[in-house]
Amino acid sequence: MTDSLQLDKIIDAIIFAARKHQGQVRKDEPASPYITHPLAVARSIYTIGKIHDLTILIAAILHDTIEDTNTTESEIREHFGEEVLSIVLELTDDKSLKKMVRKQQQVIHSPGLSWEAKTIKLADKLTNCLDILNTPPKDWSLDRRREYVQWAVDVVAQIRGTNRSLEAAFDKMLSEAEKNLHFSLQPIETVNNRPWGPKKEI
Repeated sequence: MTDSLQLDKIIDAIIFAARKHQGQVRKDEPASPYITHPLAVARSIYTIGKIHDLTILIAAILHDTIEDTNTTESEIREHFGEEVLSIVLELTDDKSLKKMVRKQQQVIHSPGLSWEAKTIKLADKLTNCLDILNTPPKDWSLDRRREYVQWAVDVVAQIRGTNRSLEAAFDKMLSEAEKNLHFSLQPIETVNNRPWGPKKEI
């Protein structure tokens, strides 16, 4: 009965997110429905990270709803509870800020996230980088793909120790990026020299 109740709650979250992201697409050439992304993040947490916690999985499915749709905090609180809302808010960028500032803030603030939010962020960066490798946006240059991977590396460097299996999968992806994108990893010590560098804050 418990498993049935958990599955019901996960399906509720999928339906909620699918409705909220309706009409949105990914940047890949086939323009995949956006809902495939949060579902892939949740799948990575479950299958690679071996984390079966219901709250984390639901928050993963919903992690972009406030940031990228008209979803309100009260909607998530009402349907999924305060704990899920708290995690989603940790992962929500302020879209009023410029893109590079948002990227900078992810590097700076990632160490202070809860373990649950770090787990989702790790799976999110893994999922996005795999997409950049395998089904990249058709208008992205090689340099832009490399830049995204480097930024993801800088973020993940701040949350190492969160989940060994997800980090191993990220490192495997990184090896593929180094080979297929001719990507040269820059050490975290030089992060201040990058466009999203937090300057003296790391």
